[in-house]
Amino acid sequence: MANYKKVSVADNARTELHDILGLTGAEISINELPAGAGVPFVHAHKQNEEIYAVTEGKGKAVIDGEEIALKAGDWLRVSPSAKRQFSASADSGIKYICIQVKENSLECYTADDAVIE
Repeated sequence: MANYKKVSVADNARTELHDILGLTGAEISINELPAGAGVPFVHAHKQNEEIYAVTEGKGKAVIDGEEIALKAGDWLRVSPSAKRQFSASADSGIKYICIQVKENSLECYTADDAVIE
């Protein structure tokens, strides 16, 4: 069995990678909202923080009632208990990646975890 898995994903409105890649420590989704569209619900989490990377377009996040403008190149970390909702701007769609991990679960960083051979 290989120690890696490579996949290509279609250009869908939402793709979750946990099953496709067999992820065991994170959930990653690729998301796209057309201009004027938004996620139709507000949500929070019990344990998982979310890290958002905006790859294209612009929009906004409303987090605990505060509106945060988003554009390509922006990164955003959201605590588990924060109530959040995302939408594209009226004149531009938005594409973003969401990485979901258990808050406070990182035990060491790349350099400390690396094994140099």
